[in-house]
Amino acid sequence: MGDELEVDVAAGLAAGGFVRWRRKHALPIGTPCYNCRTPLKGPWCYACGQVGEDFHRSSRLLIWEFLENVFDADSRLWRTLPRLVRWPADLTRDYLAGRRAPQLPPLRLFLVVLLLVFVVGEISGIGDVSMPVIHHDPGDDARLQELRVNIYAPWDAALTEWTKAHVGRALAHPDRFVAAMGAWAHDFAFLTLPVSALVLSLIFIFRRGYLLFDHLIFSMHSLAFQGLLCVTCMCLQAVGLEGAWWLLLASPVHLFVHMRGVYGTGRFGTLLRMLVLFIASLIAFVIVMLGLVLVGLAELKA
Repeated sequence: MGDELEVDVAAGLAAGGFVRWRRKHALPIGTPCYNCRTPLKGPWCYACGQVGEDFHRSSRLLIWEFLENVFDADSRLWRTLPRLVRWPADLTRDYLAGRRAPQLPPLRLFLVVLLLVFVVGEISGIGDVSMPVIHHDPGDDARLQELRVNIYAPWDAALTEWTKAHVGRALAHPDRFVAAMGAWAHDFAFLTLPVSALVLSLIFIFRRGYLLFDHLIFSMHSLAFQGLLCVTCMCLQAVGLEGAWWLLLASPVHLFVHMRGVYGTGRFGTLLRMLVLFIASLIAFVIVMLGLVLVGLAELKA
């Protein structure tokens, strides 16, 4: 494994104050802080706040410690997941009310599930995207050269040339294009969180007592369940269980129970807001996918 992986995992382990990692490699007391050279008096530098830990460890050890901290047997993860599945509204209400110690922080839960979705998708092969076989026709080059972008602006010509060049490269190297999109897919997937929170802010704009923070917590819990549902379906499909994707029908049921329990809305009001949330999420998904395609095209080099 390369240096980039070591840096990424080390950065995750360095977020100790936020995710409560256990300190197993703290520097000895009196060791100069790597950042400001102040002698350490504990696991953190009292002068600059940097964690006093040595991350010059092998990739294997870093990954093992990361997994051990996330999936530790007494971790709050195992107490949070059953409640997320069976009593999502209680889980969210408890967090908003300040009863947070027994459960995993929502952001950490969301990130762990998001990681699982991509890992399981890669392992099962369901997340792989392959381009269809493209039979090159000499006339395609001529048609591509005739491409016009009908935007009447000073940068119309530049946009036309950019589009022709990058679409041509994508057609010539479809595998590179898919790989470029895949490299950005993880980052774009994270956008589901702020989009969901903003949509909830709009559909509950006239309901007092709820702030953007509350909608973010609700979104983290709701999206974490949707991710777990997708992981379950992918695992069942991978072992040959046909019809596993029918489990996705539990998604709207869970959202209905979750939303009504947290926001205290009636049946009709909940269903109406779910419809608005679905339409807005669909529009946002199309926009995000278009953005992902544009980023993929821009990543292609000549």
